[in-house]
Amino acid sequence: MENSIEDLITEEAVTGKIYHIRDQKVMLDSDLANLYQVETKQLKRQVKRNLLRFPMDFMFELNDDEQKILRYQFGTLGHGTYSKYGTMAFTEQGVAMLSSVLNSERAIMVNIEIIRIFTKIRHRLQESSTLRMDIERIKNRLSDHDKNLEIVFSYLDELMVSSENEKKPRTRIGFKPDIL
Repeated sequence: MENSIEDLITEEAVTGKIYHIRDQKVMLDSDLANLYQVETKQLKRQVKRNLLRFPMDFMFELNDDEQKILRYQFGTLGHGTYSKYGTMAFTEQGVAMLSSVLNSERAIMVNIEIIRIFTKIRHRLQESSTLRMDIERIKNRLSDHDKNLEIVFSYLDELMVSSENEKKPRTRIGFKPDIL
């Protein structure tokens, strides 16, 4: 029995291949080619033939500095096999567009799974930012409670000091009967 795409492509495997480059979450051409089970040069060829489908917010080539950082990170000459072309980085929209230029059932199924995973990640980030805002609100409320408690305790201290002063015998004012 053949494994389904969902079984072969785990969330952990895909999230491990999502990088943060130029303030965007991207996947690299060689990682995508591996998932699609095509050669990286075939993927790049299809993209270059369909460049109009890949504006800068969908796909960009890494510059020399970014390539060097990748080399250091992976400890090889390049990520994947050496290519005379720069490494291509695909945003979520670029990954979605790849299914239209790679005409295989696997490419479509892999894209569906990758988009689902990107959506889960975005949802988790939104949940964590909501949670972070809730925690901030609670901290602010607790900070206000601390200030209010300080005021209450200072009033209690004043009351205790004034009640200690009241315990000294006072001279009575008013009518005093003579008892002799």
